Amino acid sequence: MSATTELQARFDAVLMPNYGTPPVALARGEGRYVWDVEGNRYLDLIAGIAVSALGHGHPALVEAVTRQVGRLAHTSNLFLHDGEVELAERLVALVGGDARVFFANSGTEANEAALKLVRRAAGPGRDHVVSTVAGFHGRTSGALALTGKPAIRDPFGPFGLDVRFVPYGDGAALRAAVTETCQAVFVEPVQGEAGIVTPPEGYLREVREICDATGALFVLDEIQSGVGRTGHWFAHQEAGVRPDVLTLAKGLGGGLPIGACVGFGRVGGAFHKGDHGSTFGGNPVAVAAALAVLDVIEEEKLLENAAEQGNLLAERVEALGSPLVTAVRGAGLWRAVQLAAPVAADVQAAAAAHGFLVNAVAPDTVRIAPPLTITREEILEFAGALPTILAEVSEKGAPHA
Repeated sequence: MSATTELQARFDAVLMPNYGTPPVALARGEGRYVWDVEGNRYLDLIAGIAVSALGHGHPALVEAVTRQVGRLAHTSNLFLHDGEVELAERLVALVGGDARVFFANSGTEANEAALKLVRRAAGPGRDHVVSTVAGFHGRTSGALALTGKPAIRDPFGPFGLDVRFVPYGDGAALRAAVTETCQAVFVEPVQGEAGIVTPPEGYLREVREICDATGALFVLDEIQSGVGRTGHWFAHQEAGVRPDVLTLAKGLGGGLPIGACVGFGRVGGAFHKGDHGSTFGGNPVAVAAALAVLDVIEEEKLLENAAEQGNLLAERVEALGSPLVTAVRGAGLWRAVQLAAPVAADVQAAAAAHGFLVNAVAPDTVRIAPPLTITREEILEFAGALPTILAEVSEKGAPHA
């Protein structure tokens, strides 16, 4: 029995089966590479689902976390500490304008906070929210209610709130759904879990205009797109709009669990004392990691690197001319390779066999979201191997079961 097989058997014996059995067991990482328990090396083009923004073992992250855990590891929300104040100040400066921050531990918790915040801020007479078909906002009950994926949503309803779904990117449908009794619109700047689906030009501006016209609040879920992933601090900044509420997580902690709900203007002050809380939210160690991430992104010019290397990746994949590839979507280091057949799982498996970790985010879509520190040489390494990977999948013929 191999080390992987043994660990998988132990996993199956004691962990709930909601993830299935992962095919690769990772042991360590360095830079953009990870090694499995058999000693095989992989170029990590997933980054823990757009989380490990600085890659693995970045000295600044290691130092910040090590120093903080030896100084003070936890405070709860009964006490404040300097790190949470500094991180909130940094985020407010990055988003611009009058804003306040609530810290959580994950993206789904940030969206739960946003749901409660808009209920406080929306005022009386507003009884529903609007979300988008195929959108993903999390798996806890409130966030799942907002998630427009029936396969994962429907088995766990009813949810206790009225959520109305409209097609993503369809301004006319959104305009019809958002009335003067709507509390808020929840939307992603790009639908990440749907396969890096980009909306039509000007869509976010149209969402902003519709919310302004009706008094509904505009909640933008940048859990996956935020903190440099698209080559901008936040995707909405490129679109030239500002939401009423912004939710963040994933890349913010560089691998440690942290989320943030940012409220702008009057919305940022809508909570009353005791309205919401989190025992671990704003944890000193997670906050120290987030501050290190922000520092390194600035110091190493990772916004520019994300844009440059992301464009290089898209250009090289498109230039392959593979009949299996029909399009490359996305921005920065957040890309989807659209396939001509539902063989994404086969591409993921073939890529792993060649030493590259990618993600079959949909049956016909492969997601690529590497660390923001990835180099030109590493992008070219993957692009050079991709023709062989795609050819193997094409020769196999039958879609993955």
